[in-house]
Amino acid sequence: MVALVLLVAVSIQEFDVPTADSRPHDPAAAPDGALWFTEQKANKLGRLDPRTGRITEFSLPLRDSGPHGLAVDRDGNVWFTANYKGYVGKLDAKSGTVTPFQTGGDPHTPVIDANGVVWFTEQEADQVGRIDPKTGHVDLRRVPTRDAKPYGMVASPQGLIFCEFGSNKLARIDPATLSITEFPLPEGARPRRLALAPDGTIYYSDFARGYLGHFDPRAGKFLGEWPSPGGPRSRPYGIAVTSDGAVWYSESGVQPNTLVRFDPAAKSFSRTPIPSGGGVVRNMVATPQDALYLACSGVNKVAIAR
Repeated sequence: MVALVLLVAVSIQEFDVPTADSRPHDPAAAPDGALWFTEQKANKLGRLDPRTGRITEFSLPLRDSGPHGLAVDRDGNVWFTANYKGYVGKLDAKSGTVTPFQTGGDPHTPVIDANGVVWFTEQEADQVGRIDPKTGHVDLRRVPTRDAKPYGMVASPQGLIFCEFGSNKLARIDPATLSITEFPLPEGARPRRLALAPDGTIYYSDFARGYLGHFDPRAGKFLGEWPSPGGPRSRPYGIAVTSDGAVWYSESGVQPNTLVRFDPAAKSFSRTPIPSGGGVVRNMVATPQDALYLACSGVNKVAIAR
């Protein structure tokens, strides 16, 4: 599918992370509106207050944890994946206390479902796991496809949907049985991140081919794809969907990185350069107020787009 491309101005406000060369990796939106983010190279988590622009940092007690992804639960606890040390941690933002849950692999992307259960992918271990926050019990399941490299994940009514970045597949893990079902995408596709739309469908960034893809988890059906405006080497990466159904993602292979908006109704794209260049926006999230929280890894900034 080919879509119209427009140039539309979007307000992008960037904030410097206090610790130099921290590699802010993933952002998350908290119930109080704060922007939380991981600092993978600094072994810290950060919290930005959007009202004041103030950033507070929290050092992790275990050295070289390599915090990667994070999610905030309804009580304000911050769950993060310690990619280098094989655990998922829970930070109590009030006390600063960190509780680790060992997984034995390389936890990557965490997601909290509607029941408060914490799920996560393990890229190199080829596993998907879950943690029961009430008991601390950890369950792990290996993905059927070898070297699937489970990556981005979202919670949907059909179960947990995740990307197999090492193959041309999306997959679903059933929360009751932990059985995994895989769904093929076009040949050569490499889905990296994905986002749930208001209509229950899923959009994903095809990093290898430079496409935006569309998938229906209810039918288990591939719905179509569009070439990203930046071309086959644009490397679409972080992605989110706002409440109006607009799909937002960043082209990490374009310099400066662009923030792209796709209108599913009009089948049109618009692009806005990220002021700092972005330095690879590995992940982004949409807030309930339809702002976008971004982590600009290579330039040591976090950002809010509206």
